[in-house]
Amino acid sequence: MGPFRTLYIDMNSFFASVEQQVDPSIRGRPVAITAMENEKGCCVAASYEAKAFGVGTGTSVVDARRMCPGIVFLPSRHRLYVRYNLQVAAVLDRFCELERIRSVDEFQVALSGEARALAGARALVASLKGAVAAEVGECLRFSAGIGPNHLLAKIAGKLEKPNGFQWLSADNMPDRISHLELDDLPGISKSMKARLLRAGVYDVGTLCRLDPRHARIIWRSVEGERFVRMLQGMNIEITPTKRSGYGNSKVLAPELRQPREAYLVSRWLIEKATSRLRRDGRVASSFSLHLSPMDAPRWARSIKTASTQDTAEFLRINRALWIRAWPYVRWKKLLGIGVHLGDVDMLENRIGDLLAPLAPAERSAGERASAAVDFINQRFGEGTVTYGINRPHPGFFERG
Repeated sequence: MGPFRTLYIDMNSFFASVEQQVDPSIRGRPVAITAMENEKGCCVAASYEAKAFGVGTGTSVVDARRMCPGIVFLPSRHRLYVRYNLQVAAVLDRFCELERIRSVDEFQVALSGEARALAGARALVASLKGAVAAEVGECLRFSAGIGPNHLLAKIAGKLEKPNGFQWLSADNMPDRISHLELDDLPGISKSMKARLLRAGVYDVGTLCRLDPRHARIIWRSVEGERFVRMLQGMNIEITPTKRSGYGNSKVLAPELRQPREAYLVSRWLIEKATSRLRRDGRVASSFSLHLSPMDAPRWARSIKTASTQDTAEFLRINRALWIRAWPYVRWKKLLGIGVHLGDVDMLENRIGDLLAPLAPAERSAGERASAAVDFINQRFGEGTVTYGINRPHPGFFERG
């Protein structure tokens, strides 16, 4: 049995558990985390006490209140959850080799020594559970899975919740996961499931036994071959991804759904996206605006530009796109908006411009001014300096 290479840790109802850890008065009670503080929103997370009543991610606030009388609704505090994520990561890294923080509630650990055998891995997981409870909080529990690669370890980690431990290897595959639906597997979307069904792959067992070369054809990508080979137990390293762009999107609060208010929110989103762009030393050469009216098709347009990290330049492009969109959206309420800076590259790779004039990798006056704004806001607080009028819409990711 084994050897096992990867331990995957999946925190149980993480957002709700953090809130219960912070506030002892709601421990043992059904709790739902919402993205918006009104009856129009939906749940983005739920405690196991709430899940027992059928409340889950995507359940509307109205339905959750009906399904689970006495449920406690709390607004999301993403920064709080990130702080707890880092505390858990610090504990894990002290006991073993923390390879990756896969998300705010998932961690990937490399196994070595005695932990590559089932008994040793089981003992390690028990130690980690005890340490997280003692050092981070007794409400913080996780399910763990081990496998010969990260994919099988992740699948194993979702087989027994909450607070479980499972393993997958050649000794119990594919029978151990034959009860799962194709789209229960990570990476299999509804559209990919439909493609697999058209190819005659109707269940997980058939997928596990598929010729990897056939999978490449079905996926129309080498990723299909990689996926099936990992299901069959091969250890394939995660391919590093290249950053394709910087974006922000927002489901608008009811009071900000008029186009004039939504336009001010878009300016705020651009300030945040361009600040991250500069932080990473990158430039972008395209800008996209997405507007989602209520009860009407989405409006979206993109514009190419010279590569830049100048916030003022992207604000000018945003204004131009809003002028084009105005006849379509002026009488509509907007449910959501999004901005995206695309075609990114490193500033150090930008060639010079004789007409500007700019030397290779040299910042323009506007880019230097933008960097100065970043410095002031970092030192004295976000929003100390803004690029004219905007409308902050913190919501999910800025609370805490």
